[in-house]
Amino acid sequence: MSSETAAQTMAERIPANQEVAETPLEALASICTILAVGLFVFAFVFQNFEIPSGSMENTLLIGDHVVVDRETLSPPTQWAPFVHYRPVRRGDVIVFMKPNPETPDLILVKRAIALPGDRIHLRHGVVYINGVAQKEPYALQPSDDGNPNHAYEPFRDDFPSVTPGPDEQVTELWREELPEHIQGDDLVVPPGHVFAMGDNRTESLDGRYWGFVPEKNILGRPLFVYWSFKTPADQEDKTSVGDRVSFMFHVLTHIFTDTRWSRTFHVIR
Repeated sequence: MSSETAAQTMAERIPANQEVAETPLEALASICTILAVGLFVFAFVFQNFEIPSGSMENTLLIGDHVVVDRETLSPPTQWAPFVHYRPVRRGDVIVFMKPNPETPDLILVKRAIALPGDRIHLRHGVVYINGVAQKEPYALQPSDDGNPNHAYEPFRDDFPSVTPGPDEQVTELWREELPEHIQGDDLVVPPGHVFAMGDNRTESLDGRYWGFVPEKNILGRPLFVYWSFKTPADQEDKTSVGDRVSFMFHVLTHIFTDTRWSRTFHVIR
């Protein structure tokens, strides 16, 4: 009997509407393939990040869990020409490694305010780029609402025209480097760097306190909030095992009541 005749005979024995069962080995191979693709995507293309502080309110809240696009702002590669790349733009929300040897592994999220060659200064909290006042509806500015943290502060709100005092939380390295980048009333952003600030301008320890962000330090940009849970402002300072276990138990028992459902899939701009 020829091979074609044998195949035809085999086909005739199997009803047309009967599916051939997948073997356990084939099922395992399918699962492994899906896991491999998923791990690649989340390792090299996307990453999750939790917002630990209020420095980006109201754009990002404490307890927001966001998906970060790690590819768009990274340097182009020849092995993946199909991936969309572009340089950082003014107004981009970026995730980056803090550019300071005192905290070398700290990851921050801020907004890119000024690009290489830009001249920037603040006047009573208003940002001026190359002499033009910026319209920033997302920014929380100094106010007279009675909160002492929101009151006007010369160094922070008239940056960089006021020299940082000894009580300002300015890194020593930035204290020394800051005067080198001031021309007239402006801070000039050097090549290969951006200047970043938090949207909550009175609560953010940002570029005013530690300097420029090297473009090589930028890890990506947050795309959307996939889960948001009401989290105390001081939770990031509670690092003991007991505190972490206690908060995990709190999350499990309050996941339905303290989840901010309205922020699910909130797009970050």
